Amino acid sequence: MSGRTLLIMGGWLSVLAAALHIAVIIGGPNWYRFFGAGEAMAHMAERGDLYPVLITLAIAAILAIWGAYAFSGAGLIPRLPLLRTGLITISAIYLLRGAVFVPIIAMSGQPVSAFAYWSSAIVLVYGLAYALGTWLSWSSLRPLGGTALS
Repeated sequence: MSGRTLLIMGGWLSVLAAALHIAVIIGGPNWYRFFGAGEAMAHMAERGDLYPVLITLAIAAILAIWGAYAFSGAGLIPRLPLLRTGLITISAIYLLRGAVFVPIIAMSGQPVSAFAYWSSAIVLVYGLAYALGTWLSWSSLRPLGGTALS
């Protein structure tokens, strides 16, 4: 699989995750519960508080931007600023989230939910798509006259 293909896949995964976050807002409190946001967020959503909506919108926006970075790295949209740095950072965040979420919960003494396991596995796939796509596309990600990480 080429780096471009992996970045396109990673971009669509991020866009899908962004859309899912919007769906959670529309779905309401039960969707917050089902997707692991916790009882506090679900209760705030039940009361009509804006906090869950704003947090979820912010996450959706970040995920959409991450999708744009993958698409930029794949050459589907114009080059975004600090493309290499952005793709490395996005890869690291996805990989760290996938690798450490379950152990952190387990070390806290709380029970580890099925959501924690499957969401971590999914996010690891996202991180691998970004990391491998970035690595395989590295030379084509360098801007003309750019520096090593730009």
